[in-house]
Amino acid sequence: MLFDCLIQIRDPEPHSAALNMALDETLLATASEPLVRVYRWIKPAVSFGYFGKYTPVAAAWPDCEIVRRMTGGGIVEHGTDITYTHIIPAAHPSAQRGARRSYRAIHSALADWLQQRGIAASLASAPAGRGGGICFQDAAESDVVSAGRKLAGAAQRRTRHGTLHQGSMQGIPGEWRATLATAFASHIESRDFTPAEIETARRLASEKYATAAWTQRV
Repeated sequence: MLFDCLIQIRDPEPHSAALNMALDETLLATASEPLVRVYRWIKPAVSFGYFGKYTPVAAAWPDCEIVRRMTGGGIVEHGTDITYTHIIPAAHPSAQRGARRSYRAIHSALADWLQQRGIAASLASAPAGRGGGICFQDAAESDVVSAGRKLAGAAQRRTRHGTLHQGSMQGIPGEWRATLATAFASHIESRDFTPAEIETARRLASEKYATAAWTQRV
């Protein structure tokens, strides 16, 4: 297990793409313990990495909500996937892992969790790299794969607050999202968003993630 104890943010209601990104950034800035959030999207959406280009994404997915992530990586379709976020505060010992080790540790835990559910999952040995292409077309190093198919990918961002790991699992039964947190810790404590977190995230969604200045900047 990655952690002895992990905080799970209860988040049963789907959100807009902008608000989902804003909630992640808000939690990164305020978390004092490792936490996980498993969340949904109010309508089909596409997220793309911080350095990605907006125009080709908008052209390929004209009917989806489109949002730029603060993490890197490629283009990810959302709606039927299991989307989750890990946040590790900078003061926590696990935050001292390098990006490559952290990515591998989280995906190793996911692969073990899937194996327990009868899926022959393992980690890809493809060369490392977080390109700007369609994320689930190709596996990067330490992505979760099974029978040649990519099941889980992610992207990370490190700030003075800690590590943000935004991940997606595709081709997995949606009802499994309810127990995903157990892949990472032997003891789970759940809590709701605080009113301050909700207020901050809504403002951040409106002023940043929902704006053309952010999403269309490249």
